[in-house]
Amino acid sequence: MSSSAPARAATAAAEPEASRPRKMPVLLFDVMDTVVRDPFYHHIPSFFQFSTRPYSLFLSLVYRYPFIMSMKELLESKHPTSWSEFEMGLINEGQLAEKFFNDGRSFDLEGLKACMVRAYEYVDGVEDILCSLKQNNYEVHAFTNYPVWYQLIEEKLKLSKYLSWTFCSCHIGIRKPSPDFYLHAVDHLNIDPGNCIFIDDRMVNIEAALSVGMVGLHFKNAEALKNDLCSLGVELAPLVLEDETEVQ
Repeated sequence: MSSSAPARAATAAAEPEASRPRKMPVLLFDVMDTVVRDPFYHHIPSFFQFSTRPYSLFLSLVYRYPFIMSMKELLESKHPTSWSEFEMGLINEGQLAEKFFNDGRSFDLEGLKACMVRAYEYVDGVEDILCSLKQNNYEVHAFTNYPVWYQLIEEKLKLSKYLSWTFCSCHIGIRKPSPDFYLHAVDHLNIDPGNCIFIDDRMVNIEAALSVGMVGLHFKNAEALKNDLCSLGVELAPLVLEDETEVQ
């Protein structure tokens, strides 16, 4: 009988956890420029300038000429749908490289990925919010338009400490602001849309969330987000450092 005591104790400890009601609301976070800084606007134009024009880096160093591709030039030269197709998993990264530019120019794909990884960092103050939500036992999911390269973000920043990569366009095959993406999320989570708080830096995506009955918060900065969450009754627990020990 004594040998079964640990098993009974473990079962007893697990039962309250299993019977505990699901904590509401569930939070859905956009990732780029809400949780993680998007390198597209600040790093990618200069990368493509140096990687697609012969001698541009050499000339910039020798003559100190600012060979930086403008955002306008990048948008005009890139294929209009290649990135969104990549985000939805319709093409792989090799196919992305083949059709990224309208004129078919080649570029260093691995260099692009390395450039993006170097630029990935948390938006100021947001990691603390995610940590607080986790400590207070809220259910948090990513809800993002992003290709399989989200794995690069995970490898560097370890977002899975705070949220689940549940809703990525590359796996679902739908992008925001399609209402079907949001409806898929509430169906998968098996909850009422009103119990979902969706957070995004783009108003068009917020409007789509509102259209299906979710609560939408337009992300501006971490401090404003904390205030918005508190106004909705979301409890943000004081941060407890992992190496903090209890005082006996």
